[in-house]
Amino acid sequence: MMLRAGRHASLRRCGALVSHAWSSNSRLASTLVVAEHNNKALSPGTLSAVTAAGKIGGEVHLLVLGSGSAPVAEAASKVAGVAKVLHGDHPAYAHFLAENTSRGVRASAEAHKYTHVMAISSMAGKNFIGRLGAEMDLAPVTDVIKVVDESTFERPMYAGNAIATVTASDPLKLLTVRPTAFDKAPATGGSAAVEAAPLPAEPETGLSKFVSESVSSSARPDLGAARVVVSGGRGMKNGENFAMLEALADKLGGAVGASRAAVDAGYVPNELQVGQTGKVVAPELYIAVGISGAIQHLSGMKDSKCIVAINKDKEAPIFTVADYGLVADLFTAVPELTKKL
Repeated sequence: MMLRAGRHASLRRCGALVSHAWSSNSRLASTLVVAEHNNKALSPGTLSAVTAAGKIGGEVHLLVLGSGSAPVAEAASKVAGVAKVLHGDHPAYAHFLAENTSRGVRASAEAHKYTHVMAISSMAGKNFIGRLGAEMDLAPVTDVIKVVDESTFERPMYAGNAIATVTASDPLKLLTVRPTAFDKAPATGGSAAVEAAPLPAEPETGLSKFVSESVSSSARPDLGAARVVVSGGRGMKNGENFAMLEALADKLGGAVGASRAAVDAGYVPNELQVGQTGKVVAPELYIAVGISGAIQHLSGMKDSKCIVAINKDKEAPIFTVADYGLVADLFTAVPELTKKL
């Protein structure tokens, strides 16, 4: 299936201006990857985006927008495959607000005439890329899982049941990529130069403000980057029973996840949700406990290297994607498995 992304430049005046600025068809491909970070360290997903950008061809530059983010810029310069790091440090970029970030990214994109701007398919990435597309009259291609060539990409549709091949015709291509679809670039081995990023005259747009942030602290690895994920569904019956999964995850050095049904039932917070409307994960080992296997959940974990399902219903859809299946009562099977590890 071929889908045409992008609108004719003459539809709106702002679109015409964008096309004029990027009018040369002979220019070499160059990709600006917008780094996601916490002002201290790069996110693992950014390393996957660097790999994706490398498949487009041409130079790959990393844009670090933050506040007090010099350590991030330094770490970015060491990432293998990165030719240059643009660093914009201003209080307006402390919390990745889309209104400020989109303007900051646009300033660098226009100054350096990049052919592609890329972010990871996170909440923050989709937020500012969508806004940037509206500001510049460009059509973003989201959730890219494969780069065919510099204008053609593959992305999932219908909860991953179909893969669309999308050809983007805009002069500047805006992309978000699924980190789980690309290997992480080595965090060391590079020696890119760091230079000041072009910033808007007023980095702070005043259109939104950061109020507060509530972050759950855990000794377990981050769900999106964990090597092992143990997830529970409605079959867990209540939140207290998730302690069984936590014990198993701790034995395996993994993270705990959940299906949407378990989150909606109030068993666990929504930050643990795996699926189309939650986090997309692809660990080396995914253990699904008491999860039936709804389509929206499968789309968030079916790329895992090895999938183990434990469910007392032998007809549960989860078994269709599982490498190993155990038809058993989870309240017996999970404690036994944990004990034997």
